Amino acid sequence: MNRILGINGPAVSAIGLGCYGMSGAYGPADEPTAIATIERALELGHNFLDTADFYGTGHNERLIGRAIRGKRDQAFISVKSGQLLVPGPNKTVLIGPVNGRPDYLRNAVLYSLERLGTDYIDLYGTARVDPQVPIEETIGAIAELVQQGLVRYIGLSEASAATIRRAAAVHPITALQMEYSLWSRELEAEVLPTLRELGIGLVGYSPLSRGLLSGAFKAPADVQDYRQHMPRFQGENFLKNRQLIDQLETLAAAKGCSPSQLAIAWVLAQGKDIITIPGTKRPERLEENLAAEQVRLTADDLRNLEAIMPAGSVAGTRYPAKAMQHLNN
Repeated sequence: MNRILGINGPAVSAIGLGCYGMSGAYGPADEPTAIATIERALELGHNFLDTADFYGTGHNERLIGRAIRGKRDQAFISVKSGQLLVPGPNKTVLIGPVNGRPDYLRNAVLYSLERLGTDYIDLYGTARVDPQVPIEETIGAIAELVQQGLVRYIGLSEASAATIRRAAAVHPITALQMEYSLWSRELEAEVLPTLRELGIGLVGYSPLSRGLLSGAFKAPADVQDYRQHMPRFQGENFLKNRQLIDQLETLAAAKGCSPSQLAIAWVLAQGKDIITIPGTKRPERLEENLAAEQVRLTADDLRNLEAIMPAGSVAGTRYPAKAMQHLNN
């Protein structure tokens, strides 16, 4: 099932593939399995592959490049840039400031093209809005890349309604990427109406709230990767959220689907101008997620979901406090 991304944008799969977890975010990278997952997505006609140049310090783009070799025309590649990394203690890599300067983006896109093994990127934009650089300058630089044929469409990520309007005044914006799930609905107040007014599509990431809505985690101790630092996975927050997940599991069982499929289907049901990009690094999980397209939610289903998980019902923010400061600029 395809949907049109933006009023005059391309046709892409309604369910895409978030590739972040394939580069060490959720445990060690398993490149053969990750490549098999990407290849299976393309085989099934799900062409939207989401990455960023800083995922795994470039590893993710190289991985995708190997997976799409010989079948570039089957893939729609979305790349986010501008998020800097800095060295941390004990050889770790930490998230640094945002860089939306034109010279940086003109340079970064060339490295992305080389790592991906392609001569164009379908959708290109910044991972966050640089508060130190006018968005008009950032978008203007990417518009030059469109004119040069290096980029086909321009995207934004985690931008406020006001910033979206300013960006769209410089060049048509095809899509905004922002977290959207049963538990992350802040965009419904201002951002989503703005997108619809301007004819911009929404790419909703983390439809499963980083796996929490799948029901896979039964206790905080089950979380052994970076998610243990996310507020929703911690202590009392986790216990409160687990009670909501129990109710979601009950509804999913009655519907004959998994909690993940029910949560993904809910996102798709919010509008034909929305696609979603659940992340996974295993073919079997990919196929489970993609089967959410077959889950048809009735008006009663939607009312039941709203009753157990109204907006604001989740305990804990989606990122730690410091990271939240970089959102919605």
